Amino acid sequence: MTSGDKDFTEYKNCRLCPRKCGLDRTVATAFCREKSDLHVSRAALHMWEEPCISGNNGSGTVFFSGCNMGCVFCQNKAISRGQVGKYISVDRLVDIFFELEDKGANNINLVTGDMFVPTIRVAIEKARNRGIGIPFLFNTSSYLELQTVKSLDGLIDIYLPDFKYIREEDAVRYSKAHGYVDAAKRAIDEMVRQCPECIFEREKRLDVSNAIEPQKDTTNDTEIMKKGVVVRHLLMPGMLIQAKMIVRYLYEKYGDSIYISLMNQFTPNGELSEYPEIDRKVSDRDYDSLIDYAAQIGVVNGFMQVGETSKESFIPEFDCYGV
Repeated sequence: MTSGDKDFTEYKNCRLCPRKCGLDRTVATAFCREKSDLHVSRAALHMWEEPCISGNNGSGTVFFSGCNMGCVFCQNKAISRGQVGKYISVDRLVDIFFELEDKGANNINLVTGDMFVPTIRVAIEKARNRGIGIPFLFNTSSYLELQTVKSLDGLIDIYLPDFKYIREEDAVRYSKAHGYVDAAKRAIDEMVRQCPECIFEREKRLDVSNAIEPQKDTTNDTEIMKKGVVVRHLLMPGMLIQAKMIVRYLYEKYGDSIYISLMNQFTPNGELSEYPEIDRKVSDRDYDSLIDYAAQIGVVNGFMQVGETSKESFIPEFDCYGV
């Protein structure tokens, strides 16, 4: 795969993630089920990220196909397994960035772009050379090699990483991700090194009548993040202790320099008969306990979900809209 005369040599012996498969992804697929060709399933304004990300105008999400995780509870297997999407050039990706900016997006939200980091770097550089004026956000599972994250230094303004597990046995059982805990810790540490403080700016309210998803019913002014790190954790059934361990680890290490987003939207996908311990929704009692614990240890910069989020659709239709 080339862009002009620039070779994407990192794809020829792929070691972007801790699997270090070493495959030549210009000709073969790896665990992530993707070759080096950009595979994108959707590009649109998304209204349901954290308030400082979506605001009222929306986050300009670009959903990449494929995934280097193997989560048994995955809610969007159609794209994570590479079954849906359109193959596009790096120049088309750059055009998509500007189309989202023209629609009023607060940022360009690169969702699960872990497998395409070399190409994403080139696309960001091209967009900035053309004068794009909104931040770039990297939305990731954190299952990345440290060098991959370092290669994004100066290009990514906001990191939105997951911290899924702090117990290695759970990472292996539920996501087939050997070495996840250490990899995620190193990756997040590098993200915070690159973006050591959270910087906000008052949102400029724009007409989002052309958004494909419904606008949130709010008249409040919103502070939009321009730089920083928001670490997400999805509470899973029976894993309250692990969730509290993650919150404590993050707060003791980073304090108020990051935001912690605690989510309760885990929804069984109908394919968990071999994992009966997680084949249910998270209880309100456990989620309330997690939120209370975060407050008790001093977490101030955080987000929580309200309502019956497991019944809401936070995942849009992956129909190649905007691609």
